[in-house]
Amino acid sequence: MTSAYIQVQMTFPTEESANQVAAKLVESHLAACAQILKPIRSIYVWKGNRETSDEILVLAKTKSILFDRLVETVRDSHPYECPQIVALPILAGNADYLNWIEEQCND
Repeated sequence: MTSAYIQVQMTFPTEESANQVAAKLVESHLAACAQILKPIRSIYVWKGNRETSDEILVLAKTKSILFDRLVETVRDSHPYECPQIVALPILAGNADYLNWIEEQCND
């Protein structure tokens, strides 16, 4: 099942970098909304070493058709070598909210 709408999760090393990318996505109509959650603690293995980082999580609501353009925009200004950019389908939602996403995002 393909969903017309998605929530994209991205992590950033600083609040400044998260704010910059979130604003760029909304201003360019690649996302209707970007929510910034902080701090989160990430534990992962990178290049063979276990790492622990305090990060900022951004949740962006958009249309599935815009995902590739959103990824390109995020990667262009993201400080990480391999940024987390994952999409989860929005399977159901308030019809008014989903219509608002549709109106705010340009494809």
